[in-house]
Amino acid sequence: MLKKKILVVDDEPDFLKMIKIRLEANDYEVIVATNGKEALDQVKNNPDAVLLDILMPGIDGLEVLKRIRKTNPELPVFIITAFSNEERFELAKKFNASGFIVKTGDLGIEVENITNILRLSDKFKNGKSGFFNSFKGHAA
Repeated sequence: MLKKKILVVDDEPDFLKMIKIRLEANDYEVIVATNGKEALDQVKNNPDAVLLDILMPGIDGLEVLKRIRKTNPELPVFIITAFSNEERFELAKKFNASGFIVKTGDLGIEVENITNILRLSDKFKNGKSGFFNSFKGHAA
């Protein structure tokens, strides 16, 4: 069975490194990008799902999401951020994000939330279920 290929986009190198290690330990193939431009380049490698930080310098996560949706409306894209508020949640929904994961400061909870949502990612195909999920761990 082929490993699911996950694109993880975050401008925090320590977070990116730790998530990559933990997802690979959970049998995922992981591609990383540290900014919006790299993310858009890496989407061309056909990941099975994207974990996308919303706040990044240059091209932010919402703009990346908007551009991904123009070329790949079916790709599961999950917004991951340390800053959750209703406005960002609504914008992510507007651009058809598949889910919303809040960074908790607890890597164990974050990895658990991410692996749970990735296991279910086939159900999050946009246009099929219309389902928007929010996985929020416990605050650290």
